[in-house]
This record gives sequence, structure tokens and C-alpha cells, in this order.
Amino acid sequence: MPTRRRYLRGVGAGAAALLAGCVTSADGELDPLAPTSLDETARTQFRGGLRNRGYVDAAVPGDVTVDWTMPINRGEHTAAKSTPVAVGGGDVVVAGDTGTVRRVGASGEIRWSTEVEPTTRGIHGTPAVANDTVYVGAYDGAMYAFDVGTGERRWRTGIGDAIGSSPVYFNGIVYIAVEYDDPSGSVAALDAGTGDLRWIDRRPTDHPHSTVAVDREAGRLVVGSNDGVCYAWSFPELERAWTFETDGAIKGPVAVHDGLAVFGSWDGHVYGVDLADGTEAWTFAAEEDVMSGPAVDPGGTVYVGSHDARLYALDGATGEERWRFQAGGWIIGSVTATREHVLAGAYDARMYALEAATGEEAWSVEGRGHATSAVLVDDGALYYAERATEERPGLLYRLVEA
Repeated sequence: MPTRRRYLRGVGAGAAALLAGCVTSADGELDPLAPTSLDETARTQFRGGLRNRGYVDAAVPGDVTVDWTMPINRGEHTAAKSTPVAVGGGDVVVAGDTGTVRRVGASGEIRWSTEVEPTTRGIHGTPAVANDTVYVGAYDGAMYAFDVGTGERRWRTGIGDAIGSSPVYFNGIVYIAVEYDDPSGSVAALDAGTGDLRWIDRRPTDHPHSTVAVDREAGRLVVGSNDGVCYAWSFPELERAWTFETDGAIKGPVAVHDGLAVFGSWDGHVYGVDLADGTEAWTFAAEEDVMSGPAVDPGGTVYVGSHDARLYALDGATGEERWRFQAGGWIIGSVTATREHVLAGAYDARMYALEAATGEEAWSVEGRGHATSAVLVDDGALYYAERATEERPGLLYRLVEA
């Protein structure tokens, strides 16, 4: 168990009126997040939806081969790389740490390519797609919207000094975690149609790389931060609720399932925290830091990786270990769960497919860089991205049945 763990109550009802840096209208009242005429839900977004469960109701091939590759990443930053997203017709959109966003066809042809403003770390977050628009944040501190058909920029909104997290879309609003040089952070809500800032709370005291999760049934929006705190707001009111503190940075996305927020910390633990009041339901101790974003299958099993090079399967209700798999390097990227398999990349340059029931290896594919993105499963094909090596760029891979 961690030597220091504090449960802190939030400020409760009426807190929205006190939010630091909140956006106000001309008469001084909070700008409401009213429903718009835009799409209610995203066509696709990181971790498969608002709850960041990383589960795909699909089967993956029993064996695979590499169909094609494409160079997309060239930077040295150790954060997990952007995950490709499907946009229809066999096409995917993928963002790179060079700041380039591409739409790529099933045969590897580039439909269009566009750039964000110059930034040393480019893009690490995964795009969300809604309203025929690609939404993504970049390390210049801005959110971008690009036409999904042409790549034309629709708007750009500068919010902070960097954005390393992935956007979450719901009902015409894009939610994003933002970083400042202080270091500090915020969570912001933008109008998806115009890019206008509708709400912002500079509550985190360090950089939030974590991706926002929303549980509509529980009425919660949650996010982790490098200050080791998981922050919660009411949803959709966006009033401050509870905080839960760990002994290490919370780098990965938070998953929400069955009334719990589930996430890893650099204190070497995985936590299950009650969404209602922020109390600890369970904790699991890995042997090293946990940066990986957990996946949760419909049966309630949590799959998560660690710097100890293991992938763990845990009971989502109790945190009890069900099985573990030893890879050849750190597992820092987000895990993808499917009907019968669990997919995760590692620092040994391999992408693994494991039997979900037992943790036995079904197959693995060797690349050349650290495999740190999650896996996109689309119409029988698998896509993922890796980090660059010292000599060669990191690739986008398309895997198909052998």
C-alpha cells in the first residue's frame, strides 16, 4: 500500500461559480454548455467512447502479417504515441509527433496531409471525429478542427502551453486537458462548431497528460494529472466534486466502469475509486510505475500494463489479479480488449495479442521502435504506431490476417 494517500472532498454544489479562470458571458454569468445542433456522439474517439474502456466488440485474426508501414513519428519524447482512428471506407486518420495529420487509405495511400503550427513535440493525443470534423490537440497548446474529407483547417483555438492528451466529444462540446509551463493544468470545454471556449477550470496543479473520461450515469467527469491527483467534476453541471490523491503522477487515461474510476499511477499501483464520493474501492500493486491506460471488457475484467514489463488482468470489482503476462519491455501505452484477445505494445518493439481468458500469447509482431499507441481494430485489420529509434522514424503499421 502507498505510504501516503489522502482522500479529499471537493467543494460540492455551487462550485462552478468559483472556478478559477472560468469563462463568463458579457453579463458576468457562466456561459452554459447548452445542447447544440451538432452530433450528440463522436463517430470515433480515443478508447472507444466517453468512458475510456478501450473495448472493441470484434474478433481479431488468429495470426497476422504486416500489410504495409508508413513513417509518421520522428521525435524523442517518451509519451505514448497517437492511435489511428477509423473514418469510414477503410480509411484512417493518424497524427504524428512531427505535427502532421494524415488521412490514409486501406492500401496505404495518403488521401490528404495537413500540419499544426510549428511545435517541437507535435501531436501525441488521439483525434476524435464528429460532425465530419477531426478534432485534435497539439503541443503548441491549441485545439484544432480539420475537415475529415479534405484536411482543411476549420478552426484553431489556443488554450495553454501544451496539449498532450486526447479530446473527448459529447453533444457539440470538445473536452480537453491542457498544460501550462508553471507547471499547472486545466480542463477546458470548447464549442465543436466554432472552437469558442465555453468553460475552463485551472484546478490541476501540474501537467494533465491524462485523457478525460465521462460517466453520464454516475454524473461524473474525471481526469488524472502529474500532481498525482484524480480530479472529479459533476456532469453535465461541471461543478467541482472530489479529488483522490496518489503518490505518483497519473499519466494515462482514466477508465470508468460500474461506478468506479480505474487508473494507474507512477506510485506503482492501479486504483479503483468510487465515482460517487472519491473513496478507494480497491488497489493493486504492480512492481513498477503504471502509465498504461486500462481496458475494461463487458465482464468487468481490467487489463493494464506496467513499467515492470507485465500486462495484468484484474477483477474490476475487487482488484484481485486473474493473470499476468511477461513482455520483453515496458508497457506504457493503452491496452485494447476485444472479444477473445487483449492487444498491447511494449518497449521490446513487439505488439502482442494475448488470450483474454488466460493471458497466453496468441501471436506477436516485431517492429523496430517502442510500440506505445493503442491498437485500432477496423474491419479485420489492425493499426498501431510506434516511437522513432535513434536512427529511424517510427512507423504506422497495418496488420492483416496471415
